[in-house]
Amino acid sequence: MYVLDKDINEPLYIQLYNAIKKEITHHLKAGAKLPSVRKIALEYKISKNTVELAYKQLYAEGYIESIPKSGYFVADTLLESHHDSTIMQKAHDETKSTLRYDFFPARLTHDAFPLKLWKRLFIKAMEAQLDFGAYGDRQGEQGLRDEIAKYLIKSRGVVCDASQIVVCGGFTDSMNLIATLFVKELHEIAIEYPGYPVAGKIFGDYGYALLPIDVNHNGLEIDKLEATDAKLVYITPSHQYPTGVTMPIANRIKLLNWAKRTGGMIIEDDYDSELRYQNRPIPSLQGLDNDDRVIYIGTFSKSLAPALRVSYLVLPHRSIERYKTICQTHHLRCCVSLSTQKTLELFMKEGHWERHLRKIRTLNRKKHDLMKETLKTVFKDMIEIISEGGGLAIIIRPTIDIDLQKLRANALKEGVKIYLGSDDYGEAWEALRMGFGGLQEREIIDAIKLLKKIWLKTLDE
Repeated sequence: MYVLDKDINEPLYIQLYNAIKKEITHHLKAGAKLPSVRKIALEYKISKNTVELAYKQLYAEGYIESIPKSGYFVADTLLESHHDSTIMQKAHDETKSTLRYDFFPARLTHDAFPLKLWKRLFIKAMEAQLDFGAYGDRQGEQGLRDEIAKYLIKSRGVVCDASQIVVCGGFTDSMNLIATLFVKELHEIAIEYPGYPVAGKIFGDYGYALLPIDVNHNGLEIDKLEATDAKLVYITPSHQYPTGVTMPIANRIKLLNWAKRTGGMIIEDDYDSELRYQNRPIPSLQGLDNDDRVIYIGTFSKSLAPALRVSYLVLPHRSIERYKTICQTHHLRCCVSLSTQKTLELFMKEGHWERHLRKIRTLNRKKHDLMKETLKTVFKDMIEIISEGGGLAIIIRPTIDIDLQKLRANALKEGVKIYLGSDDYGEAWEALRMGFGGLQEREIIDAIKLLKKIWLKTLDE
């Protein structure tokens, strides 16, 4: 029995969220089924939307999981023992070794990385008498920040200089820093739904309340954002993750006006802006900002190498001093190695970065088009393509009734790994994320044909 008080200032969905979370952590066992959205709404005389918001929050923080056509359950990962984790990891590693095709949606093939060139530039950087006896610049090496600033101004319309740039060790490091910047004054953050779950998990770990805001064909529904008290929002406006939609200029202006009017801040994650195969990307949201309200996030992972773990922030001028204070208080420094920074600086300074981008765009455009046409040819009207034209994956949705969990299990037995939208967003988002970046062109056709056979077998079971 949950206690909900409509007369206090705390939103009902937060009350419900806290009540269910308490029950999960103190009484319920892993795998226990939770009441349906409809049942809770009827029993407590509240809207289904209120219940869904509470469940979305619990889902985003990892307390519950959704099983298609079955409902919501207490996540077993919360109570998983170390021993069980070890066993599961071992099983995962064994499975990984037997994989024939992996449709991971954010991967590059090993030959996409310019290894020989990188080795040469690395040696050149080492010969430049780098000072390994010091910690280096807190924000990252000046030369690298200069090159990043020049690139962003030219390619993405970002308005910045090197003093605003902070070099980080990948997305998680970037988001940890942002969360730290605002944790003392802000207590909630609006996030896209569906959206990138890692972002919500990071802010949730810092104690922020997550406010999921629905996404439509124009990206984040700004009217729903305006109905909240949020002063911080995380978005992927140029290639929304995972739907692939682009926020139009009019909506970007509307969002910036919201930030100016409320004193809010916008986190713009431009994670794969280099990978567009049909149209040029709309210039960054940050470049339209005239009130210093946007934190811009970029990365080298999607286009150069995930393993390098190099990302960057462009901080508004209003946040620079706060950032410096936090660095001094918490002894924070750039965690990217000096050698990697200097090699990347040379890579950009000598024009290799832009040449590499032209190459990687051409390579992945071919893969994208091949996968798109092969999916259409092989699966015909059994699927619909709901997101394509950018990034490293195409998202499809079955047009016929098929148990995707069973499909995934059957595919893994045949050495094929697929990725389901429901893993991150529950049964409301039944889709498959078909990554092509980590496959060779010759593998794409064979992999899709094999998946079709497994698909038909699953339908017959």
